[in-house]
Amino acid sequence: MENLKKGGISVETEHIFPVIKKWLYSEKDIFLREIVSNACDAVTKLRRLASLGQYNAEDETYRIDVILNKEAKTLTVSDNGIGMTAEEVDRYICQIALSGALEFVQKYEGDNQNNGIIGHFGLGFYSAFMVSDSVELVTKSYTDAPAVKWTCSADGQYEMTDGERDSHGTSVIMHISDEESEYLEKFKIEGILDRYCAFMPVEIYFTVEGEEPPKAEDGKEPEAPKPVNDIHPLWLKNPSECTPEEYKDFYRKVFHDYREPLFWIHINADYPLNFRGILYFPKLNNEYESIEGQVKLYYNQVFVADNIKEVIPEYLLMLKGVLDCPELPLNVSRSYLQNNTYVSKVSAHIVKKVADKLCSLCNTAREEYEKVWSDIRTFVEYACMRDRKFWDRVKDALLLNLTDGKTVTVPEYLEAAKEKHANTVYYTTDRAAQAQYIKLFEAEGLQVAVLDKQLDTQFVSMIETYDTDVKYRRIDADVAASLKGEGESAEDPALVELFRKAAGDDKLKVEFAALRDGNVPVLLTLSEESRRMDDMMRLYGMAGGMPADNTLTVNTASPLIAKLKAMEGDRQATAAAYLYRLALLSQRKLTADELNTFLSESYGILGML
Repeated sequence: MENLKKGGISVETEHIFPVIKKWLYSEKDIFLREIVSNACDAVTKLRRLASLGQYNAEDETYRIDVILNKEAKTLTVSDNGIGMTAEEVDRYICQIALSGALEFVQKYEGDNQNNGIIGHFGLGFYSAFMVSDSVELVTKSYTDAPAVKWTCSADGQYEMTDGERDSHGTSVIMHISDEESEYLEKFKIEGILDRYCAFMPVEIYFTVEGEEPPKAEDGKEPEAPKPVNDIHPLWLKNPSECTPEEYKDFYRKVFHDYREPLFWIHINADYPLNFRGILYFPKLNNEYESIEGQVKLYYNQVFVADNIKEVIPEYLLMLKGVLDCPELPLNVSRSYLQNNTYVSKVSAHIVKKVADKLCSLCNTAREEYEKVWSDIRTFVEYACMRDRKFWDRVKDALLLNLTDGKTVTVPEYLEAAKEKHANTVYYTTDRAAQAQYIKLFEAEGLQVAVLDKQLDTQFVSMIETYDTDVKYRRIDADVAASLKGEGESAEDPALVELFRKAAGDDKLKVEFAALRDGNVPVLLTLSEESRRMDDMMRLYGMAGGMPADNTLTVNTASPLIAKLKAMEGDRQATAAAYLYRLALLSQRKLTADELNTFLSESYGILGML
């Protein structure tokens, strides 16, 4: 088909303005962020011209004023920045999506992306129409060109006339529509400024027309107006310049959390990543309180969003903090973040910094690290399970809490145990239920780690696949060689049959060993592999009760076993059954039927005394 016509696509104002009013941004509150950001840009431009010697600043104090007039139904944002001439108003305001900021950057900054200019697309100004019936703009250029007044209604019809303004800068007066009257409430505007503008680079002052300024503490002099924002947020400083108290104060200020953070990570990434931030490990009341923290994303000190999961790996979402990424656009979509290589590099850098911090604490501040380990342990284990690279970085900083109250790293544990049980970590999941086994180990000078969290079983199974040389064994999984004395113990078929009858299980595995501790006559164990399978099935509600492949170890060094062998008939059977129930009791809780049988046997034995 031949080309019938060529031309450019055009959009009529009466068609585009309804779209702007309803759908320019997903949240209407953002309009104020956009207008205040434009004011910040106006100041930044003038500062840049002053630094280039093209404007004599004469020690000017720059500021932005947000003024609410409920009676007049107006919300005004005023700055003393670069201002505009009539030609610039006609070019940048009367034409949608033509950015004066972008042209300024191209003219004065070249390809430098880290210029502090917030807006780039030329759409932000029109967000004012999302809440306004009409918008006025009064501006005067720093060049001393005549002031200009621009007025536009919600249908896109505008009028440009001479304006009245004594000094350079711009005022945007929004006439709030009746259906958006909530934006005439003081608390609403305060909330938006606190959320979106808390760290913008120019001081912002908020006033309400007709409201008296707050009194000083002595009640005599009015307090001097204070900006609602902090133009020098902590993340812009070098870590060496920040004190622990400053980090804590910043945490309380941003997250309104009365609890002190456990520790923090100050990130100052240079080219090519170019982002800064502070991440905190929060103090939680318990391990199940929350697995989602609050990481705020900023663009040149302008708030963008909470908890951008594409930037922070899912397994680190319990962190709280701020990230300022000038390389990202101000208005980002999740699909953009998901497919952006820069975001993936930022995410990888954050993981590295977290891992490095943990290793640094372990190596240089061990006492402090041990104090916080119980709070962060579950999350570190979860991170290791989700990311093999993370485990590779922190594996030597993983701590084990021991039954004797000490805390050691895994390499330290293995080094101490290498003469007795090389490359094996013995652990307990329940110090009360497994007390007998713990006693046996401690009597031989063997260390026992405490892994009593819900995640621990899955964790040790996972890291055994990472490091196949190290095995984790629960202390009741088998009889450690270190617990056995010298010499072989011959199998006694009669005792095997006796204990099988006592257990009511003709397939019960019975083995014989001379344990160093002669006070323990029998031990009941379950192989590590079988127990883990059973735990997994329980987790998914697929099984209940103890598996059948238990092993009963008969201690041939026990005087009670010698007495048992000398007994005969019912007396021997009763004693064997009683010993078996004691072995069960030391390994797990008895079932109702087992408990009743155990009590009956106990009463019977007491009756023979």
